[in-house]
Amino acid sequence: MAMSVLRNFTRHMATTAKISNVVVIGGGLMGSGIAQVAAATGHNVTLVEMNDALVEKAVGGIRKSLERVAKKQFKDDAAKGKQFVDGTLAKINGATEPESAVQGADLVVEAIVERMDVKHQLFSKLDAAAPVHTIFASNTSSLSIAEIGSVTKRQDRFGGLHFFNPVPVMKLLEIIRTDQTSDETFQALQSFGQRLGKACITCKDTPGFVVNRLLVPYMAEAIRLLERGDASARDIDTAMKLGAGYPMGPIELIDYVGLDTTNNILQGWHEKFPDNPLFVPIKTLQQLVSEGKLGVKSGEGFYSYKK
Repeated sequence: MAMSVLRNFTRHMATTAKISNVVVIGGGLMGSGIAQVAAATGHNVTLVEMNDALVEKAVGGIRKSLERVAKKQFKDDAAKGKQFVDGTLAKINGATEPESAVQGADLVVEAIVERMDVKHQLFSKLDAAAPVHTIFASNTSSLSIAEIGSVTKRQDRFGGLHFFNPVPVMKLLEIIRTDQTSDETFQALQSFGQRLGKACITCKDTPGFVVNRLLVPYMAEAIRLLERGDASARDIDTAMKLGAGYPMGPIELIDYVGLDTTNNILQGWHEKFPDNPLFVPIKTLQQLVSEGKLGVKSGEGFYSYKK
């Protein structure tokens, strides 16, 4: 009995302790952005990618991003700007072996492909390798946090940290707690987000959380307007920018987010909630994706970005 109480007390103390060592799995736009803001706010960061070349590419991208920040923040003091860049990069280490990387972690943030089977494989391995106190979090934008964490034995130390792109610029952080996320874990995630300088909101583990639950059906309805011939893409975008005060129209936004990403989210939600008409996949979107027209990143989506 005494040992059990001691173990629970130790776990409680470890979970509520300040997060210092952060491991980010995935060095894409989101993962490298998370690594950057964590390092810039004094955390020790390990950025994990599949090979050394991808690690170098991610760190190179972070360096460029930091140099842009330094140019703005220290425009009158180049030496201070260089100190900021070099100091932040010194807090980031690259790695290619996830199981080894997490052995000293207080927090692991996963930012890999939006596929449940791949996330399950990763977290199963990490769960066996990470210390008992380590908190796991996913940066998923559309998958269930509870389902991702179901393969681990630490569902009380599992939550969602949904950042927005570009991470160093966008202030919002959605913190997702499941029915099993402990108060201590939730408080630790809140403290971490606040230390990053983010505006943190809380949401239950519901499809799309807050932002995407509102945004994806809005974008989908804009495509349906276009499909019916009710208005042109340009007029739909102009209407929402000038009539609703939005900085970007819904069709432009889909091109920016990625047609494949939007399509995958709709498809996934439709499979889980087939009776919800807001989640019905859209033929026009599927057709453009099949043609490789994915938006800004491919040079063409609903609009052309080819020079």
